[in-house]
Amino acid sequence: MSTNNPQPNRNDRLRGAGGALAKGTGDTLNGFKNFLLRGNLVELATAVIIGTAFTAVVKSFTDILWQIIGKFGGVPDFTNKLVWGLSVGAFLSAVLSFLLIAAVLYFLVITPYNRARALNSQKEEAEPAVTSEDLLTEIRDILREQQNGTSTTVTDPTRPIA
Repeated sequence: MSTNNPQPNRNDRLRGAGGALAKGTGDTLNGFKNFLLRGNLVELATAVIIGTAFTAVVKSFTDILWQIIGKFGGVPDFTNKLVWGLSVGAFLSAVLSFLLIAAVLYFLVITPYNRARALNSQKEEAEPAVTSEDLLTEIRDILREQQNGTSTTVTDPTRPIA
């Protein structure tokens, strides 16, 4: 009985009858791991989850709007509408729902978001950055004043340079 026979490891289990590691198994598993750990995959999954939750909010608000429309003239239902013998009612109802959802998104989400973003960008506008020409002119003036024996103040060093 030989004592130098080690316990089988993961690679031993992946080996075929000939003892060689199955070709491409390691590369495939590494590629799959890299795919799963890719940053934009996580971002995409998060976006889908948030989008699904937001869809429920928009759908419930759209249902409220359909109820309000129904109070004034009845909820439009085109399910039995035929055009040239073709049933287009479900399509027309879907188009109306789409337009109502698009209006809700535009007027209650997109427009306020754009206004808030515009206000935020106006607040972020700061004084213009110092250009390299401004700095060179200031250096020249300082050197001139030092040659003449007078002193001067230097521009704030924390000011951004363009």
